[in-house]
Amino acid sequence: MKAHAQVVVIGGGVVGCSVIYHLTKLGWRDVVLIERSELTSGSTWHAAGGFHTLNADTNMAALQGYTIRLYRELEEITGQSCSLHHVGGLTLAESPERMDFLKSARAMHRHMGLDTELVTPDEIRKLSPITNTDGVLGALYDPLDGHLDPSGTTHAYAKAAQMQGAEIVLRNPVLETRQRADGGWDVVTEKGTIVAEHLVNAAGLWAREVGAMAGVYLPLHPMEHQYFATDDIAEVVERGAELPHVMDPEGESYLRQEGKGLVIGFYEQKCVPWAVDGTRWDFGHELLDENLDRIGDSMEFAFKRYPVLAEAGIKTIINGPFTFAPDGNPLVGPVPGLRNYWSACAVMAGFSQGGGVGLTLAEWMIEGEPSRDVFAMDVARFGDYCTPSYTRLKVTENYQRRFTVSYPNEELPAARPLDTTPAYGIWQQRNAVFGAAYGMEHVNYFAPAGEDPHEIPSFRRSNAFATVAGECRAVREGVGINEVHNFGKYAFSGPGARTCLDTIMAGKIPAPGRLRLNPMLTPKGRIIGDFTVAALAEDVFQVTASFGAQAYHMRWFEQHLPESDVKLENVSKQRIGFQIAGPRAQELLSRVTRADVSTAAMPFLSVREIDVGQCRAIVQRVSYTGDRGYEIYVPWHNQAALYGVLSEAGADLGLRPFGMRAMMSLRLDKSFGSWMREFKPDYTPLETGLDRFIDYDKETDFIGKAAALAERERGVARRLCTFEVDAVDADAVAWEPIWHAGAVVGYVTSGGYSHHAQKSIAFGFLPVELVEEGREVEIEILGDMIPARLYTAPLFDPNNQYLRG
Repeated sequence: MKAHAQVVVIGGGVVGCSVIYHLTKLGWRDVVLIERSELTSGSTWHAAGGFHTLNADTNMAALQGYTIRLYRELEEITGQSCSLHHVGGLTLAESPERMDFLKSARAMHRHMGLDTELVTPDEIRKLSPITNTDGVLGALYDPLDGHLDPSGTTHAYAKAAQMQGAEIVLRNPVLETRQRADGGWDVVTEKGTIVAEHLVNAAGLWAREVGAMAGVYLPLHPMEHQYFATDDIAEVVERGAELPHVMDPEGESYLRQEGKGLVIGFYEQKCVPWAVDGTRWDFGHELLDENLDRIGDSMEFAFKRYPVLAEAGIKTIINGPFTFAPDGNPLVGPVPGLRNYWSACAVMAGFSQGGGVGLTLAEWMIEGEPSRDVFAMDVARFGDYCTPSYTRLKVTENYQRRFTVSYPNEELPAARPLDTTPAYGIWQQRNAVFGAAYGMEHVNYFAPAGEDPHEIPSFRRSNAFATVAGECRAVREGVGINEVHNFGKYAFSGPGARTCLDTIMAGKIPAPGRLRLNPMLTPKGRIIGDFTVAALAEDVFQVTASFGAQAYHMRWFEQHLPESDVKLENVSKQRIGFQIAGPRAQELLSRVTRADVSTAAMPFLSVREIDVGQCRAIVQRVSYTGDRGYEIYVPWHNQAALYGVLSEAGADLGLRPFGMRAMMSLRLDKSFGSWMREFKPDYTPLETGLDRFIDYDKETDFIGKAAALAERERGVARRLCTFEVDAVDADAVAWEPIWHAGAVVGYVTSGGYSHHAQKSIAFGFLPVELVEEGREVEIEILGDMIPARLYTAPLFDPNNQYLRG
């Protein structure tokens, strides 16, 4: 083993081998993979080997498509067979809700160029004669689905990487990892120490233990997973052609052909977390004890769905562990808080996602950023709220829901509540319906007194519809109150704070007492944040953005922070409070402070530190509702007192609490975009309209400036637009294709119902040549073509005259 390498990858499963293949393919050849035993010795060797493109996130689906197409390339490069079987796959639907889910997936696939189709029960039986379609309404068919040989595929990755210069060291456990002063790592192994400029944790079942060597906890947990293979079955033998995969969500099972028999696996409700206290180092090429009792109910259902199983003998039972993150997606990217330490873990669908994970990580390491938005698998999408116990509970929930319909308005219950504010008890007394983001509870809406505080999950307008309408009306006609705890908040201070922000942010940094909206860009000019920057003093700033992006944004800040002169604190949980919004918001604020908060003294986009009631507060005149409003920030321990003051003073003004459902409806009136919907790393400022907040002429060479200037010079091919949609009971959510003249020309980024305007609204991209007032298009919602029209002037206060008054 050499003494130094540009990259050391720990872990010789399919993911680790994919990483070294892609690193060498993109040009980094000084790469070493270290494996404690043999290649595939963790979860890889006992995997069922299936692959599919279906994923709720379009970029994850695209990366899965890339992975599947890559296998032919690996075979051609190496001569090593992956034993590919492109047999296609069926996902069954036994309920109208599941059909809605499949319709929305099919619509998403249209604008991605994936050739999936909805099929009838008769067509299902032709494709898979062994499937009993009683109770089945239809299915989604994907011709790309299939299976392969896990060992052969992993060795194909490894061989291709070695052909390109990578070194693989087997039977060499890692004992210790130590950060060096220069940012590199000492990787101590049984065969000696190797110095790595970059270290990649692809240790799979041992990723937690390897992470602990570096002092970090990676939120993943192994789960036991069982499947079995049958003896030969006459109906399979006689068919000749290979059967397609069948996923039966109702039965929590997946099925495929294996030789002349079948393989069927289950994601059962009585699931078992494995290795709760850690994976033992001597675990490897072995299986866990079988437990068919645990999957008894699922097996009984499977015998009805596939009658041929009832008479088939069981040849092999596999019970082995796989690792999952709390949401089921991988953990990929630079680990926050560490230098040159990268994660490629929790890839539970390694043969669907392993190629995409390797490509993404290699691009990130070599080029500085991935070629697409990968927040859905970014290790920084989770924060320090993810304790091992929290992770285990969420992983168990995710495993149990592997085949459950995911609704756009659904809030999952496991490990909740975790983080709450002092107002949580107040909201409970008001019959609040809660959601959660980044571990923190927030109010979605307030259910009427006597009604169960629960929103029924649906692809259509829910039982919250009328109540949310009332909350929106209270804001537009009087004054509403809503927490501001679910903004990420960062305190920048010190002599270098202004210069630092001027480099990180693409827009103007405001003068003291003012605030500005500010995009944050990558060097390639892509959007990685939309911030409000408030100058409390010449060298003191409050910077706010999405609460759920804290680790993501803190990682970026810390990577670009000067060594001195700037102090940075994440005060997201310490600095909370309320926003008040509506035509009577100014009157309410004036009642609870001695400060002059008139429009002349405190105009739109101003910020002041004043006393509100008995609390010292940072008050910003801005509101995401698009109405006249104020964000009032206080220390967390003052929040209850602040509510008491505002509630009492606003009683005769009709002060009404409102939740996030109303907030997201009100933003539609102003065509306000939202983080990870309209503003994300897939998009650029000129495409989305954020270019109006960029200071192209400022002297500072801000990050992404060259790319932003180049984009302004050449123009863009698409633009974000707003549409009025003739929806009846189901509004656009995201990823619905936009049709014009019989072809898919764009897609929806988000949508909903504007209760103020009483119209269904959608945001989405169109080619620039189609962007014009009144442009008529169709948006495919749950399989129906719904007419829609483009408009440019916001529905509420289009010229901001009211807002500035």
